[in-house]
This record gives sequence, C-alpha cells and structure tokens, in this order.
Amino acid sequence: MKLKSIETFTTPDVGFVRVTAEDGSQGWGQVSTYHSDITCQILHRQVAPHVLDKDTTDLDDLLDIVAEREHKFPGSYLRRAMAGVDTAIWDMRGKQQGKSVAELLGGTPGLIRAYASSMKRDITPKDEAARLIHLRDTQGFDAFKVRAGAEVGRDKDEWPGRTEEIIPTMRRALGDDVDLLIDANSCYSPDRAIEVGHMLQDNGFTHFEEPCPYWELEQTKQVTDALDIDVTGGEQDCDLPTWKRMIDMRAVDIVQPDILYLGGISRTLRVAKMAAAAGLPVTPHCANWSLVTLFTMHLLRAIPNAGKYLEFSIEGPDYYPWQYDLFVQSPYGIENGQARVTDAPGWGVEISPDWLARSAYQISTLE
Repeated sequence: MKLKSIETFTTPDVGFVRVTAEDGSQGWGQVSTYHSDITCQILHRQVAPHVLDKDTTDLDDLLDIVAEREHKFPGSYLRRAMAGVDTAIWDMRGKQQGKSVAELLGGTPGLIRAYASSMKRDITPKDEAARLIHLRDTQGFDAFKVRAGAEVGRDKDEWPGRTEEIIPTMRRALGDDVDLLIDANSCYSPDRAIEVGHMLQDNGFTHFEEPCPYWELEQTKQVTDALDIDVTGGEQDCDLPTWKRMIDMRAVDIVQPDILYLGGISRTLRVAKMAAAAGLPVTPHCANWSLVTLFTMHLLRAIPNAGKYLEFSIEGPDYYPWQYDLFVQSPYGIENGQARVTDAPGWGVEISPDWLARSAYQISTLE
C-alpha cells in the first residue's frame, strides 16, 4: 500500500497527521507535542518526500530510509516528525483490517493498570499528598509518581529541603499499600543520586527515574549499580544505537521510550525487543493526554515485557490547557485505577472537527 497524501493539522502544542493511501484508506496519527508546528514543517520538508508513493508494508525499512536520506539530521525533530507518519499508518492498517492496533501488534483490548503521574515541582509536599489521596479515593489509583530535585538541576532542589520532605511525606500520607515512584528529570550527579536513592529505599519507593543527566549513561549506570531500587530512563532518547548501548551496558533496570520522541510504534517495538532480549521491562513515557498516552496503552497491551503500569498524567488545564477538546470522545477514562483499550479499529478515537477547523493546515501530495 502506497501513500498518496500526508496532511497535518497543528498548533504550537500538538499536531495531528492524516495519511491517505492510493485506495482511499486513511489513518490518523500524531507528531510529538511541544513545538509541533515546527515538527510538522519538518514532516512535509524532510519526511514526506521519502515516503509518498513508497510501499509502506515494511515500515521499519521505510523509516530507516527516511533516517538515511536525512542522515545529516540525526536528532529529535526528525524522529518526532517520523512518528506522525508511523502512527497514522498503524491506524490505517487497523481500520483496513477491522482490528485495534493492540491486536495488530499481537495483543488484545482490555484494561491497563495506571499510575497517577504528577508533573509539578512548584507544589508543597503537603499539597501534593492531598491531591494524590483524593485520586486514590475517587479513581482507585494505587501507584503514584512525584518529582525530586529541580529539572536538570545540577544537584539543586526546587527549593531547599523539598526532596527530603516529599519522600517520607508521600509514604506516610498514602500508606504502605501503594507503589511510589519518583522522577529526578536529570537533576543529580551520581553521588547525590545515590544519596537520594537510599532515602527512597528507606521509604519503600520502587522506581527512580532519570536520576542523572540522561545523556550521561555511565553516570546513570553508577546509580543503578549502587542501588536496589529500580533505576529507570530513556524517555528522551531517539537514537537506536544509543538504545542498544544503554541496554547492553545495563544503564537502567527499566526502559522508558516515548513513542513520539523515538519515531513511532515501529521503532519503539525495536527498543522493546532489545529490552526483552536483555530481560528488561518497558514502562514508556507518556506525560499528557494527547494521542501519546493512547498509543502507549495499545503498546502495553501487546508487548510481552510490558512494565507494571501506564503513566497517566494527573495535570489539569492550569498545566496543560491545550490537551482539552482534542477528541470527539476522550479515550482516557480511569476506573479503579485502570485505563481501557477498546476493540475499535485502529486507535479507536476521532479527532474533534472543531479543533481541526482551528488548526494550521498543510498537505503534501504526489503532484
């Protein structure tokens, strides 16, 4: 099946992609969030010329061709753009076959345990605990992630003492029957990360995310080797050889690819297979209610080494005002701490016509 057109509908925050094949079949995907308008320009300029009128059967090979033709641009923006085409093709395949993407990947529709993922650092531990307790009691979450340190903070905290306070506060407030996770967002040197890691272990945390600058794999490995808690990472990494090195050297205990940062479902499956061969679980990064969380839900229902839970953002319009009114019907209901993948074909979601009408439109065609 060959593509005859690629359309994008974008704002600066989020961009959707529609592909149309030679037989009229269509599918919807998404480029990564954040500066999506720039990413869509890259899609039309540097991805579309290499995929239009090309056979999409071997999607891995087609995406590799894009990367090879654009070898002078090995970074994140190109992969974020490739992801839009990849995810739209998977939706098109699902609609052609009357199957959900989870089923196309060898899985099944159904429930996925979610963890409530806080994105905030400008919140006191007391207030953070209060909103997590509310989510536990009203939506049934039994796993929660909070933030440590300052983002890429060079060992500094968001304010002095916040990390030392939030770690015991979360355990004390939420009790012993929940899983607690924490994300340092590249804050720490190895020595400080190990120090924080011991505090986490003493308070029963199970997951210590991106403790050191993510590009310093050897630093992260020092932390992994020194601690019993699972050290995790990989959300920012979009280069497959880097993924191979990270997994081969056991820099982390759990890998966390972001489907849209990495370049789509097909490339994420390659990382998942590498991780499976090494005996490592996959708990992807998906930190907002654009399509990236839905893509991740389908993936986790299919791969054999899926991690314990789905990341599920708990932030509202004060943090992510742009993530509302994207869909005719939201796919993100939580019941008893679980999200659900339906048996609807493809991704099983419809983009809001009103949102599309307000977006910036561009098309690439064979002509």
